[in-house]
Amino acid sequence: MIIEPKVKSSILLTAHPEGCKQLVKEQIEYVKNNKKYTGAKKALIIGSSSGYGLATRISLAFGGSKTETIGVAYESGPKGKRTGTAGWFNTLAFNEEAKKEGIKYKNFMGDAFSNEMKEDVIKFIKEEFGKVDLVIYSLASGKRQDPIDGIMYTSALRSTTGGVTGPTVDLESDTIFTQTMENATKEEEEATVKVMGGEDWNLWIRALAEADCLTEGAKTFAYSYIGPKLTYGIYKDGTIGLAKRHLEKTADDLDAYLKEKINGEAYTSVNKALVTKASAYIPIFPLYACILFKVMKEKGIHEGCIEQTHRLFVDMIYGNEPVIDEARRFRPDNWEMREDVQKECEEFWAQLTPENFKDLSDYEGFRKDFFQLGGFEVEDVDYSADIDLDELSKIDI
Repeated sequence: MIIEPKVKSSILLTAHPEGCKQLVKEQIEYVKNNKKYTGAKKALIIGSSSGYGLATRISLAFGGSKTETIGVAYESGPKGKRTGTAGWFNTLAFNEEAKKEGIKYKNFMGDAFSNEMKEDVIKFIKEEFGKVDLVIYSLASGKRQDPIDGIMYTSALRSTTGGVTGPTVDLESDTIFTQTMENATKEEEEATVKVMGGEDWNLWIRALAEADCLTEGAKTFAYSYIGPKLTYGIYKDGTIGLAKRHLEKTADDLDAYLKEKINGEAYTSVNKALVTKASAYIPIFPLYACILFKVMKEKGIHEGCIEQTHRLFVDMIYGNEPVIDEARRFRPDNWEMREDVQKECEEFWAQLTPENFKDLSDYEGFRKDFFQLGGFEVEDVDYSADIDLDELSKIDI
């Protein structure tokens, strides 16, 4: 089968196994050829198959520590004419490289929100893996079924300040158009917090601690984003912002809980704006990212997922240069939030038109990153080659 990219509503519907494999290898090579650090011995990454979660797993395993990892993700392999998800191919590629170097790993594919998944992971830790000293929470999902009441909650990307209108990118037609983010109802606000807030992270950590699966002094981090004034209407002051504040409150609660129980710690890490499966779908946000990429690349400080994540671990979490704000949040977004960077972003934003947006932003770079989420537009990959999806579907990851 010849696999081509298919896009609908800023969502990439197909994935290319060879492209995904090549990108995983490139991330591994990056951490091998940069600063090393001594980090966790055993780590659990909840949401391990793409974006920051995948980069975390790669940095820990190949960045000097040879960390043994458990990855939890909701991904699927090829079936019939469906290519399978990029996260499935990413995980397969990680497995292959870890196996070559004798680095222990285990994958759990399924609903991380469920009690059954938590029970399966805990059983494996207790019977085969051993206690973990780091838990990373990097889930991005539009829906979550509450394991207690059984209700399925759906998040809503909405404003909480009366509606927001602004330009955004159409990746299907390579144009920009005006989009309005409507004001959220109370029910939409509550549902978004249920899906994207800290409730599930809290359930995971308490279940692991109560089952004696965490080492003395274990750490846990959840990845977050705040963004600048340009994005406040859709992010900080939107339903996503409500969820992120709940996540931060959860970090404080978990920190107190873990300190008392195992002398542990809990934090959020506020990361830089990047192209991920989640961020590409957020209204208005992609155009800001296009401008940000241009500004940061011109200043020589642009980072992708692997560069940012590796710096977070090398310098901040396991290094001597932590950047932590007054709310106890690690801030690897510090380069994005520099005053000179944001000043230039605001200047470009004010000049944007449908005719000049490609000149005033790094749209091409953003677009390439978007397609690389599915393993497309990767150098040295033959996209005309036939892919045997039937053989790939037989692999158990």
